[in-house]
Amino acid sequence: MFSNKTNILQLASLMLQYGIRHVVLSPGSRNAPLIHTFTQHPGFTCYTVVDERSAAFFALGLSQKLHQPVAACCTSGTALLNYGPAIAEAFYQEIPLLIISADRPEAWIGQADGQTIPQNGAFAAITKKSIQLPEPANDTDEWYCNRLINEALIQLTANGNGPVHINVPLSEPLYQFTTPALPEVRKITSHVAKQQVEPEQFQAIWNASPKRMIVVDQLPPDNSLDAILCSLLKKGDAVVLAEQIGNVHLPQQIANFDLVLASLPEEELKSFAPDLLITLGGHLTSKRLKQLLRKHKPQHHWDIRSDGKVKDTFQTITDLIPANAADFLQQLAEDIVPKKDKENNFSGLWQNKSTAVDLKVARFMKEAPFCDLTVINAFIQCLPQQSTLHLSSSAPIRYAQISNLNPTVSVLSNRGTNGIDGSMSTAVGYAAANDGLTFLLIGDLSFFYDINALWNKQISKNLRILLVNNGGGNMFHLINGPQQSEAMEGYIACHHNESAKDRVLAFGLHYLSATNFDELDRCLPYFCNPDEDYPMVLEVFTHTETNAYVFSRLFEALKDK
Repeated sequence: MFSNKTNILQLASLMLQYGIRHVVLSPGSRNAPLIHTFTQHPGFTCYTVVDERSAAFFALGLSQKLHQPVAACCTSGTALLNYGPAIAEAFYQEIPLLIISADRPEAWIGQADGQTIPQNGAFAAITKKSIQLPEPANDTDEWYCNRLINEALIQLTANGNGPVHINVPLSEPLYQFTTPALPEVRKITSHVAKQQVEPEQFQAIWNASPKRMIVVDQLPPDNSLDAILCSLLKKGDAVVLAEQIGNVHLPQQIANFDLVLASLPEEELKSFAPDLLITLGGHLTSKRLKQLLRKHKPQHHWDIRSDGKVKDTFQTITDLIPANAADFLQQLAEDIVPKKDKENNFSGLWQNKSTAVDLKVARFMKEAPFCDLTVINAFIQCLPQQSTLHLSSSAPIRYAQISNLNPTVSVLSNRGTNGIDGSMSTAVGYAAANDGLTFLLIGDLSFFYDINALWNKQISKNLRILLVNNGGGNMFHLINGPQQSEAMEGYIACHHNESAKDRVLAFGLHYLSATNFDELDRCLPYFCNPDEDYPMVLEVFTHTETNAYVFSRLFEALKDK
């Protein structure tokens, strides 16, 4: 029987999966659940050394001889500090030494309780990775615990060996040994060296997976992936999902996948989830896709990242591939031998639903009143070829995703942290170095927040800013929750009656405005004309109530038969 502590069970199970079989133990009470679990499992070879300083060097010597990671485990308090000299030696010798320290619950650190010092990160400067595990109380805590342990154990041998520190807070009672077996938990396999990536392995998984999905998250323009993805799709049925900020343009890609998922009844969602998921790029806007993949987890998830870091957005990664995405996908396309038997038409399922959704959206747009949605749709349809579109965070990026975009338009957005600060300054800086037209789609709060972006001698004549002024944070009227607060209008959405006209003219930019379809139709051709020699701001005024109604009605229309 093993300890009932979830973080200990996860740690022990993953250590075995990562091939960590040797554990040097020093006596103690706080680490007794760890000691008990390690010594009771036949997969571990345990050693006992009372002096922690000597124990860590003992583990170092084992690792030198065995050429594999070795763990050293101690109790809380100053016991951990005695590991310092051996950790330093392991760091500079590049030896994979796993330090496991039991700890008191975080709430008791610095409260004059026994054997409590700040253990988390105590050796951050001389370890490759230093983490503190949670004491899981729910599924999210367990996923977080699992992810942290995977990240730490990967770093023992990734891009050179070295020491890693895992701090394990443990609440009393400590001596409950009621778990009959270690759990089967997810291991994230990191393919840290090219020689460890076996083409046959990926080919076998590809061929054995009837439903294949490639999700392209945010990527810079000119990422050279279009031809490579087309080549890969010729080797077998697969669906490619990419938002506008993904900057890939394939005839068969699904750009409206968020709307597709919104149109589906709950009982159909599972059939649209993949068996094999391949992800690349940065951030993803669609909350619905995140929810789909977190609930209906793929059997295999290959995440391709050149930095080799674990970014487990969907809580599903099985294989971490630290490589250039273009290189890996090109090699994959070359290695795969297509199956001769007929494949499941997973992409056809998505394509049919995507086409149906596009038709519904087109019909809806024709009948919808003047509002954020129809204004942004008209603007995007008017964008000239080879131009660049910057999308401010929050509502603009979500509205823009509903419209079909010219594939020659490059799309950028500050989605790394998703704040409203700096969207306009970023577009102004980009335009200063860009010969073509640079457009910015921005909401009023983001615009006024970053108004000093226009206090700038380097304003390019090719800069065009479409300001959608709906009198506050319109996004808060589109999502569930904020309306329940009495502070909604005055504080959360920050309702206002401001216009940008005087500020724009004061900064020397050309100003246009529109309050209806006729005015917008007159302004857009001029606003989007590359021959005009002025930086411009087109301020479009819409009504919050209309925006909220149209947005909700759109999603109702998607579900209509």
